[in-house]
Formats: sequence, C-alpha cells, structure tokens
Amino acid sequence: MEVTRPIPITRMMVMEAYKRVKANRGSAGVDGESLEMFEANLKDNLYKIWNRLTSGSYFPPAVKAVPIPKAGGKVRVLGVPTVADRVAQMVVKQILEPRLEAVFHPSSFGYRPRKGAKDALEQVRRNCWKFGWVIDLDIRAFFDELEHELLFKALERHVSEKWMLLYVGRWLKAEMEEADGTRTARDKGTPQGGVISPLLANLFLHYAFDKWMEQECPELPFERYADDIIVHCNTLEQAEQTLALIRARMEACRLVLHPDKTRIVHCKQRNRVEDYPVVSFDFLGYTFKPQKVKTKDGRTSLGFGPSVSKGAMSKMNAKIKEIGIHRRTGSTLQSLADRINPMLRGWLNYFTLYRKHDVRPILYNLENRLLGWARNRHKRLHGSFKRAANWFTRRYVENPRLFAHWTAGFTPTHVSQRLRKGRAV
Repeated sequence: MEVTRPIPITRMMVMEAYKRVKANRGSAGVDGESLEMFEANLKDNLYKIWNRLTSGSYFPPAVKAVPIPKAGGKVRVLGVPTVADRVAQMVVKQILEPRLEAVFHPSSFGYRPRKGAKDALEQVRRNCWKFGWVIDLDIRAFFDELEHELLFKALERHVSEKWMLLYVGRWLKAEMEEADGTRTARDKGTPQGGVISPLLANLFLHYAFDKWMEQECPELPFERYADDIIVHCNTLEQAEQTLALIRARMEACRLVLHPDKTRIVHCKQRNRVEDYPVVSFDFLGYTFKPQKVKTKDGRTSLGFGPSVSKGAMSKMNAKIKEIGIHRRTGSTLQSLADRINPMLRGWLNYFTLYRKHDVRPILYNLENRLLGWARNRHKRLHGSFKRAANWFTRRYVENPRLFAHWTAGFTPTHVSQRLRKGRAV
C-alpha cells in the first residue's frame, strides 16, 4: 500500500521516470555515477528519490559543465545532471508536460511529443513556396540568458502546486561545476542537458514569441524548434517591419537577437527574381536555397528548397574520421558494421528526406575508409585500390544488407567506379 505523503508523487511515477531516463541514456553527472552504477542498487536509489521528493526535502546537486565545440571555434556548455537528478526532473516533467502541451502552439516543434525536426522542415519548405521572404532569427545565448522571473510568471499560469514551483526553482538555481571542481551560482538561464530544461524553454518562448506572434502578426506563419525560429513574410518591407517588432519584443523579454546571425532572406524562385544578396538560410541541418527542380511537364525550373547543409556534412565527415575505421584492423567487417550502422541509419533517415544524392559524398568517404581498412587488414589488397574495391563488391554480393547504406541503395559499385577514375577521397 502506498504511503500517504504531503506531495502526491507515487513510487510508480518514479519508476516510470527512471525507465524514460534509461531509454534516453546519457553520461554521468558530478557524482560520477553512470546508469549502470545507478542500476546496481536500483530499488534503494529510487526509494531515496521518492522519499525526498514527496517530503519536500529534495535538493538537486550541481550540474556538470560539459563543453561542446561549435563552429568557428566557439563552445556550448551543457549542464549534465546526475542520473538521480534526471529521474527527479523526469517525475515533474511527466506531470507538467501534458498541461503545457494543451496550450503550446502548433508551429512549435522542438522537444515535444509527436512532433519533431522533420515536421518543422516540411512546414518551412511549404511556406517558402507561398511566401517570398524569410526572417531567420537567432536569439543570442538563449538558454544562458533566460530570465527566471519571467519564466515563473509564465509557469504560474499553469502550476498552482507550490511544491512543483519550489523544485523548478531549485533546478534553475543549481550550481554549475567545472572540470576543475569550481562551482558557479546561476541566477538566470536553464542548463542545456537538463531533462526539464527544454520544456521550460518552450514555455518561456510560447509567451515571449509564439503567443505574441499569434496576436500581433496573425497573418505571418512561422516555425520554431526550441530557439531556432523562421518567420515568413510577403515583401521585404513587411519583413523589415516585422523584424523590428520582434527585436523590440525580445528586448522586452530581456533577450537579444544576434546581430550577425539574424537575417532577412529572399526565397528566390522563378517568379520571384529580385536583386537581393541573401538567398539562403540554414535550419535544422538543411540549407534552404534556390535550386533547379523538374516541373510536372519534365522541364527544369528554378525552385527553392532544402539540401543538406555544409555544416551537417562537416559534422558527419568529422564523425567518420573520429571512428578511425582504417586503423581498426583487429575488427571484423561484421563488427565494423555493428558499430557504424546505428549512426548511418540515423543519417539516412534524416538527411535523405528531400535529395537522396546529397549524402553520397559522405558515403564515398565512408567507403574509402572501409577500403583502407580492408587494405590494412589483408596484405593481398594492400597495393591496389581496385582489388580492394572488387573485394568489397564481392562482400556486398554475399551480404547486401551488411551496411545500412547498402540496404538503402548506396552499393560499393559507386565507390568502385569512383576509384577507377582516380577520384579517391
């Protein structure tokens, strides 16, 4: 029988939260405890979380600062909570999320159940056909600058339970611990890496942007994925006026638009040819830009749509390089496939939505590194790319489903032809 507590959290809710945290995986926090270590004493660990949450005595530990490199040599700092704290946050998220989902805007796609990046991309693509101009918004350091006072004003519209407000406040103010052990107090922002942070960020921007746009510019559609925002306009003049309004709105919410990354873009198509310097923008790993398309009657025309961005291509190539395939001569081809395939399936599932051939350079790079592995592992193949390519083609014939890209139709034939022409990567 469940013990009655002042705060209505059941042990079943804690267990369900743990299952979701486990499914999301993730690294250890400041205590160094991994999911596997947490599971070693699972019953007691979950009981402690439940006991503290239900009595009002739960205090989160510091979050671990994990620097993540960004383009241009910059760094994004993630705040990684401990496993136990992720479970505690998930408990509250499971209670709060359904309430907020009932009011969130349909054009908000980030970190929401039954919505995602693919939905956002498709809406952007369709709106770019209808509207000639785009405002590509970039909020500078949003997760670091989010004001707690304004967030709580939004939160109190949907939360009457004092205990829930108490715990959210404690999570927002939890210290950040650096690698050298130094700790920094926080009076604004919500750490990227926290379980509840994306939900709180969506709530803040729901009132700071989504609801405001619905009231002030109801005729202009937009797409928002967390703090990445695209707004569609009919004319350059309308885009300039709308951007000025949005900038003032962000300042009223104590946020700043990045002066260099926020831009007005012309969606240049056959019937919208204008002399404007900015005709492309990046969104969720894709670059939207003018490109040739085939019309229904088979002719070529100028359209505007998504291709895999250079940044996404660079990240994929860097990941392939990081694995060091050609050096893994102690691995079998099957073990290499087991290592690579989950990554490949993710890429192929996301980056072949519109132009399948965009990923071919990535797959050529991968195949060439696999050929390098074969030449290093088998002495008879060492002196000849051609023999190695033929060897790989035979492996494909024997098992055409070994690698995820083979199953998707990218066979070693492409690589063989490329190599025979002397175009090895």
